Amino acid sequence: MVRGMSLKRRQRFGQYRIEARLATGAFAEVYRAYDTVEGIQVALKMPHAEHVDAETLTLFRREVRLVAKLDHPNILPIKTAGMIDGRFVIVTALAEENLAERMTRRIARKTVLGYIDQLLAGLAHAHRRKTAHLDVKPENVLVFPDNRLRLADFGLARVMERTLQASGSGTIGYLAPEQAMGKPALRSDVFAAGLVSWKLLSGALPEWPFEWPYPGAERVRRGYHPDLVRLLQRSLSVDQEKRFTTADAMHRAFGRIRDGALV
Repeated sequence: MVRGMSLKRRQRFGQYRIEARLATGAFAEVYRAYDTVEGIQVALKMPHAEHVDAETLTLFRREVRLVAKLDHPNILPIKTAGMIDGRFVIVTALAEENLAERMTRRIARKTVLGYIDQLLAGLAHAHRRKTAHLDVKPENVLVFPDNRLRLADFGLARVMERTLQASGSGTIGYLAPEQAMGKPALRSDVFAAGLVSWKLLSGALPEWPFEWPYPGAERVRRGYHPDLVRLLQRSLSVDQEKRFTTADAMHRAFGRIRDGALV
């Protein structure tokens, strides 16, 4: 099966019944499906066939095992992964929406701070285990009931980074400068988390050359303490040596200022 040969609504696919296609990207497509064994709705993520060969499948399986060890409330767990009808499938819980979709509607400022905290908490857990995400963006942050965020696509992002062999693989708009030059690091995730956080605060996304004031700065200054602004400025430094070394360090710094972050 190649890209373009999509699954159809009500089609049976292993133990799953397809309900809808949720998204199609350059690397994979995602479906909402009903698990006829467990009796629940799930998400099925399937890389396009041109990205899946024997070597890539080995990488996928290795990354699935790695992600399975990232047991954290703010990281999306993988229910199962394997071949179904000739396609490699990753099965996860089904979210209500992703953060990009959530950001199209007003979000209370306390909820914004909670989102930032959860994003950093999940990423910090991975960084403590020397695992980089490399594609942190609102579309890869999923929203579950009670405003629970879960960071998704760790394994896919890491395999994509290797498989596509592109110096700037990742998502344009959320790439750290060094990652765009083919030298990703944990600090690259810090930069991307800073961008997502700034967009949550301001509704705008900073762009190259990432010079202050960022778009939406006046709105952020009116609603949030200067300490939070400085924290994000540090995370968005073009010089990675000036950033937080890891998301763990950034999360701890955020925790120290969160209670006084609203003005």
